[in-house]
Amino acid sequence: MYQAILLKQPEGIRIPGERTVYSVMEKIGLIHRPKRKTNGITKADREARKSDDLLKRDFSSKEPLKKCVTDITEISAKDGKLYVSAIFDCFDAAVLGLAMDTSMKAALCERTLDNAVRAYPALRGAVIHSDRGTQYTSETYRSAAAKYGILQSMNSAGGRCHDNARCESMWARMKEELLYGRHHTKKMTVEEVKALIFRYFIGYWNNRRICSANKGLPPMVKRQRYYESLDAAA
Repeated sequence: MYQAILLKQPEGIRIPGERTVYSVMEKIGLIHRPKRKTNGITKADREARKSDDLLKRDFSSKEPLKKCVTDITEISAKDGKLYVSAIFDCFDAAVLGLAMDTSMKAALCERTLDNAVRAYPALRGAVIHSDRGTQYTSETYRSAAAKYGILQSMNSAGGRCHDNARCESMWARMKEELLYGRHHTKKMTVEEVKALIFRYFIGYWNNRRICSANKGLPPMVKRQRYYESLDAAA
C-alpha cells in the first residue's frame, strides 16, 4: 500500500528544479549555510559480528522496497536530546520507517524496522544498509532483521563516511531546511521536536518535497507513477 498527494501542474507553467530554487534563494539572502561538521553518533563494537557491504556506495535502485539505508541522528532540545532513526528507500528517498526516542539503544532501530514493515509489508527480503554502530550489530536488531528476512549490509571496515553517504545527506538536508535558522530546538521540548520532525518527514518530505534525484517529483509521486506504469504494462 502507498499514499501520495498528486501535484497538478497548469499547462504552460514550468516548475523550476530544486537546484534553481536554492540558487535563487541564496542570491537574495534567504538561505544561510552554517559550516557544520558531520559527527557520527553511533559507535562500532569491534568484537561484534559485522555484515558485508552489499551496496558498495551504489545507492540507486530501479524498484521500490528493494534497497534501503538507515541511520540515527541527534537533535538537542531544552529538556534533553532526541534521537531520530529512519529508513530511507534508495528508489525514491521516501521515509519508510521512522522512530524517535531520548535513548539511542538498539530498541530504537528495532522499532524503526517494525514501523517500516508494518507500513510496507513488501519490504520483507530487502537489503537495508547501515553503519557498524552497536545498535545495528546487536542481537536485538539482528533478530528483528532476521524475522523480516531483511538482508543486512554495513559500511566497509574502517567506518568510511561515504559508505552511507546517502543517509548522511538526508539528515543534512532535513536540518538545513527545517532547523537551522528556523526552529531553535534548544528552546523546544523533546515532544515538540518529535511532532516537528514527524510532520516534516511523513507529511512534507514524502508527499510534497521536490527531489532532484526524482527529476523534481516528491518521493510518493514517483512511487505512484512507478506502480501505475506496471498496471499499464500488465
